[in-house]
Amino acid sequence: MRKMEDNKDMSPDKGSAGALELLRHSASHLLAHAVLELFPGTQVGIGPAVENAFYYDFLRAEPFSLQDLDAIEKKMQELARADLPIEKVTFSKTEAIRLFKELGQELKVELIQEKAGDQVTCYRQGKFIDFCLGPHMPSTGQIKYFKLLSVSGAYWKGDEKGRQLQRIYGTAFFTKQELDDYLHLLEEAKKRDHRRLGAELDLFSFNEDLGGGLVLWHPKGAVVRQVIESFWREEHVREGYDYLYTPHLAKLDVWRRSGHTEFYDAMFPPLESEDIEYEIKPMNCPFHIMVYNSRQRSYRDLPIRYAELGTVYRYERSGVLHGLLRVRGFTQDDAHIFCRGDQLEEEVIKTVRFAKHFFTAFGFEEYDIYLSTRPEKYVGRLEDWDKAEAALKHALKDADLAYKVDEGAGVFYGPKIDIKVKDILKRSWQCTTVQLDFNLSERFDLNYTGEDGKDHRPFMIHRALLGSLERFFGLLIEHFNGNFPLWLAPVQVAILPIAERHHEYAGKLDALFKDNKLRSQADLRREKINYKIREAESQKIPLILVVGDKEVAAGTASLRIHGQGDKGQVNVSEFLDKVKKLNEHKSQAVNL
Repeated sequence: MRKMEDNKDMSPDKGSAGALELLRHSASHLLAHAVLELFPGTQVGIGPAVENAFYYDFLRAEPFSLQDLDAIEKKMQELARADLPIEKVTFSKTEAIRLFKELGQELKVELIQEKAGDQVTCYRQGKFIDFCLGPHMPSTGQIKYFKLLSVSGAYWKGDEKGRQLQRIYGTAFFTKQELDDYLHLLEEAKKRDHRRLGAELDLFSFNEDLGGGLVLWHPKGAVVRQVIESFWREEHVREGYDYLYTPHLAKLDVWRRSGHTEFYDAMFPPLESEDIEYEIKPMNCPFHIMVYNSRQRSYRDLPIRYAELGTVYRYERSGVLHGLLRVRGFTQDDAHIFCRGDQLEEEVIKTVRFAKHFFTAFGFEEYDIYLSTRPEKYVGRLEDWDKAEAALKHALKDADLAYKVDEGAGVFYGPKIDIKVKDILKRSWQCTTVQLDFNLSERFDLNYTGEDGKDHRPFMIHRALLGSLERFFGLLIEHFNGNFPLWLAPVQVAILPIAERHHEYAGKLDALFKDNKLRSQADLRREKINYKIREAESQKIPLILVVGDKEVAAGTASLRIHGQGDKGQVNVSEFLDKVKKLNEHKSQAVNL
């Protein structure tokens, strides 16, 4: 029996947690309503709110065009102006299945059969009805400020073998100003897209003949990576880490023992050689464990900190690959700490502070800290998980660090601390992970000889500071809009001779800078100087030195700073000293 109810969902407090999620979920229903009004016969899939947006999936033979999106948005505005009540309706499961079959909505029938209980909750607005748990806004009139953004492909239930759907994305806010600000942010993000800048600045590329999600680092991108790696290694040595190199694959039995084959679903299929199965590594941890286990350890040896820039491979569906941000092969700035229980809290605190040191060096001032707790699928004993979560909470409290709890977001073998940095556009990027692990110590039978002469299990901390070099490089490109600070720039100084007779002087300057460990480049092409300047500016080279007759005679150079313009004549020795200091201090701004 169908039961009609007043929609008890109240207008949300716009400042409350979840208010925007409720608004955007209601906007997704408005989107589906508009599509069915304009394109009868379309089947609707699911329409959740996601971070900063909402979407709805549709099954339709014809692809949606940009003109279709304009028409759909206008229809949404029309339905919003109609201020239709959004009513909650309850059916028996049998009634709900019959209703959606009559409507020709086979995808909804499938969802109801799989997910609904005996009573099925739906929401109705005008002629549109949807299977949904809610909650929703009281009426369509309260959904005022929205914008459709894009259309892309999607698979039904995320299954690549399933039906191909079309996903329309949009966003919604409570005020016009908030919507305008967000749309401006999207425009800025487009300008900073690391994929476009990566091509323009000749930093990296992908090639489908090679395989999706596998990065080719070009010379300039490789220079930036090398600078990052050198800094990373130097700082880890200073912090008491030992550096490791480990293989790219191991016997499949290693991953069975670690639990990855059972709990981790992003592994490539195993390889076979001489009747032995091997797995290309998705993580570095078993290798570091084996180094630890290569000899007996004493309580005096701990803590032991192993670090590695280890390349790993994870299978990601082709539909989710996204430039450097989502790839299949990447290099983790990985480390594992083996310590005693009395050292655990101090090691966690030191690791978080170490991460903050890196953020400062790379020019990031804002970040959020999250404590991710036990997921649904996990290994190990519940009491160990409780101890691990308590230990991380205690460390964060003792370090006086504010954090949020991310329920169920831990990895299968332990809870973790995640740190997300905010870029110049205030977007959050996942970087640091500090994960406590009680499980692998047991699985690999790790121990150390205690002060009492008995064997004890060490605590194990998995941690990455930057996350992966690929993703962090993408973040840096977008954060700086390709204008890398001097210490990271692939070319720090461009030397531009005006005519061929100035080439010798330009070459001497180039050699001088290179001898002083600066990355310089003399442009000796037979091009006009204005063209060379435009080229150097377009490549976002921080410092540009123009040399002609006057400069050769005086032993000087005419300086241009990228984004600041002509700075006049400079004494070469004084210029060199200032640039070296800026480089050594990793200054974010160029002030000469």
